[in-house]
Amino acid sequence: MTTDALLEELDLSFHPLTSKLWRDFELLFGEQGACEGCWCMYWKLRGKAFAQNAGDNARQMQKNIVDAKIIPGLLAYSEGYPVGWVALEPRSQYPRLAHTRALKPVDAQEVWSVTCFFVEKKHRQRGLALELLKAAIAHAKKNGAKIVEGYPLDVEEHEAPTLVFTGVASMFRQAGFVEVARNAPTRPIFRFYI
Repeated sequence: MTTDALLEELDLSFHPLTSKLWRDFELLFGEQGACEGCWCMYWKLRGKAFAQNAGDNARQMQKNIVDAKIIPGLLAYSEGYPVGWVALEPRSQYPRLAHTRALKPVDAQEVWSVTCFFVEKKHRQRGLALELLKAAIAHAKKNGAKIVEGYPLDVEEHEAPTLVFTGVASMFRQAGFVEVARNAPTRPIFRFYI
């Protein structure tokens, strides 16, 4: 079965994470908070602050953001069930990016950053991350973004570690992104110009 056929079978919809959908976010991320208690706070907390807050503290921090009516990303649904997540906000909301040498700002232009993907295990390898990326572009555009930036790992998909939470370069290329900088061998910076 082709990826397109698999996606059609999923009947996907995408929704911004709001307080109303918080329980679905918790359901998708599970007790472990997706990746080692991250709760998608890795790029929002610098250095030791992340290590000291992983787990329930990170969950509560993300909930506080959502309760403040800030949308930190989109949930993907299939048949009413949450199956995927993509984090995106203006780059300024991710302090760790500015302090990561490989991902330092390319220039002074305002960009929205796609920092994380999480797909439910049984829905992986079906093209869902690419659809989340496309939905992220549409969401950023709707909110006035002119540039969407991503920080994928540049390896062959079959060589990628099990959890490549920033995505892989080939997926970004497939979505129309172009590489604009590379400060580390396998960590390019990609942009989509709206």
